[in-house]
Order: sequence, then structure tokens, then C-alpha cells
Amino acid sequence: MDALSQTEHNNKFIVKYRQQYYDLSDFMHKHPGGINSLKGLSQTDMTSRFMKAPPHSDAAMYLMREYKVSAHDHGSDKRTNERRTDKSAENGVELLEQQQKSEDSNNNQLDESMEHLVDWSKAMLPQISKITKYYDEWVHKPVDRPLRLFGPWYLEMCTKTPWWVVPMFWIPTIIACGWPEFQANSHNMKEITTLFGHLLFGVIFWTLLEYTLHRWVFHVKLTSSSGPWLCTLHFMIHGLHHKVPFDPMRLVFPPLPGVVLATIIYTPLSFLLQNHHPRLVLTGALIGYLCYDMIHYYLHYGNPSAGHHLYHMKRYHYQHHFAHQDLGYGISSPIWDIVFKTRINLRKLRYQLRWS
Repeated sequence: MDALSQTEHNNKFIVKYRQQYYDLSDFMHKHPGGINSLKGLSQTDMTSRFMKAPPHSDAAMYLMREYKVSAHDHGSDKRTNERRTDKSAENGVELLEQQQKSEDSNNNQLDESMEHLVDWSKAMLPQISKITKYYDEWVHKPVDRPLRLFGPWYLEMCTKTPWWVVPMFWIPTIIACGWPEFQANSHNMKEITTLFGHLLFGVIFWTLLEYTLHRWVFHVKLTSSSGPWLCTLHFMIHGLHHKVPFDPMRLVFPPLPGVVLATIIYTPLSFLLQNHHPRLVLTGALIGYLCYDMIHYYLHYGNPSAGHHLYHMKRYHYQHHFAHQDLGYGISSPIWDIVFKTRINLRKLRYQLRWS
């Protein structure tokens, strides 16, 4: 093995599990159980340790397929069809074998997964209507690969949002919406208290709206007979996030549809509240939304310390993604999960998790 190949080999985090080999190099910092759960496993057979660990969910086991060292086409990310035979200098584990596997007409390797149902090299949204019979099962089986939602580049571009765009857009909007109310109605302490009360009501209103949308809209009950339009809409607004939960460009809500949603919500709210500062309630709701979106991104890519609220919420949210997709709808707060009895009870751990 030459020097370059040796360097590449040493940077790989390859493990053996039940006669199969997996390259976890790109998965370690995404692992719901923390990067330290994988410590010491590189270049070893992890079967025994894996079996002693808490049981992994079906979704987690399905995701594991993504890292199998084999011929596999992840959209534009193509891996080699051959396996090299190398031996680790440390433990002599035979890591890779020469093996050739066939692929189907949809650029997906033939295996027992469901990914042969779609073509990952093409836009996904037009394909959803063709798999409605299997959609609900398929969409809740996560993968880690690039996903293209639309064919035209200008539409696809609108579906991807860097996290920093959200505060850059919404902070000035929140100030512009709420500041005039404070300027016009803060003559004494009683008025100021009233204004902050409306602001707080807006934040609480958002937490309920967040739970309601997540539970009854984003996780609407779908069956094998659900129509193509419903499945397509579901995939576009939330299903894609469960299918590709590690896509950093689709973890926050794009501002344009956010404005549309805020307008739809504010219109009846302004009629109901009228003289009760509806703009301040909206401002509070937007503050709640901004916190929600930033928290959601951080729960996927942050490394909160044990004992902090966000540490608990990261574990809680990952349980929703990979184990209890019909529970744990609260992102920024679990309060409504407690009220509506959809709370996930996290088990106690013997050690603290770290994600970086």
C-alpha cells in the first residue's frame, strides 16, 4: 500500500458488524448516540458491543445501510463497485473484499431496502405520486444522501436555506413589526407591562402552533390509499426532512413561505384581537418561531453540554426522528407533549453524550 493509500486508509472509520463492513467516517458527528459511543471501534468487529448496547430502532438499522462499504449510488455521489482487500496492522481484521454487485435501472443497488422505488439521481418530488402505496413506510426510513426536490435549478435553489438567512431576515422584520407598538403605547409602567404581556402571549401561542402543525399537519396520518397530491404535499413540507434528516440546507424554514404562513395566521388573528395589539402578538409569535428554527438547527448540528436544556432536547428530538416518530412533537419545548400526552421518556445514561 503506497503512502497516499495508507493515509486515506487511516482516516477511515471502518467497522465490522455481522460479516458486513461499514465506513462511519461521515456519520460519526451525526450519530444520535454521540461520537463517544463509537470510541475505540475503528478497524474492529463491533458486533458484540453493538448487541450489548440499547436496542436500535428499525429506522436506525435502516440508516446503517447507507454506510455499508459496497457499490452504491447516492445520487451524484458514486462509490466504487469494487472492494479492496486490506488488513489492519493493529488487529489483522480483513476489511474489504473484492465483490461486484448489480444495480437496477433506477441507479440503486439491488438489496432489501426500499430505495429501488425511486431514482435518487432525479428530482424527487415528481416521483412521489408514483409510490403512494408505499410512501408512508418509505418516507419514515431515513437515508444519508443528497436529495434533489425539483428539476429546474431556480426552483431547487428556493428549497435550500442556510441557517443564517433566517435570523438575518426575521430579526429586522420582528423589530419593524413590534417597535412602533412600543413607541406609541409605552407611556407608563402599566402600558409597558401590558405590551410585554401581549408579546409573551404571542410566544406561547407559537409554541402551541408549533406543536399543532408538527403533529396534525406535518405528521398527518397517511395510508397506502392516500392520494398522490396529499403524499406529494406531505413530502414537500416535512416528509423530506424525515427522509434526509442530516441535510443542513433543509433544517430551517425558507423565509418566503414563512411570510406566506405568517400572513395566513395573522389575518384571522387581527380580526379576533382587533384593539388588543394583534401586531405585538404576531411579533411574539415570530420571536417564538425564530427561536424554534434556530433551536431545530442546533439540535441537529450542535454539541450541547450535559445538564443543559438543549442537551435534553437534542436527545429528545433524535428519539422523535429515529425511534418514536408518532411522539415528541415539541421542538423548542416539550410542554405541549406533556399536556397532550405525547411525551417521550428518555432513559438514563451511564455516560454523557458528545457530538463533536
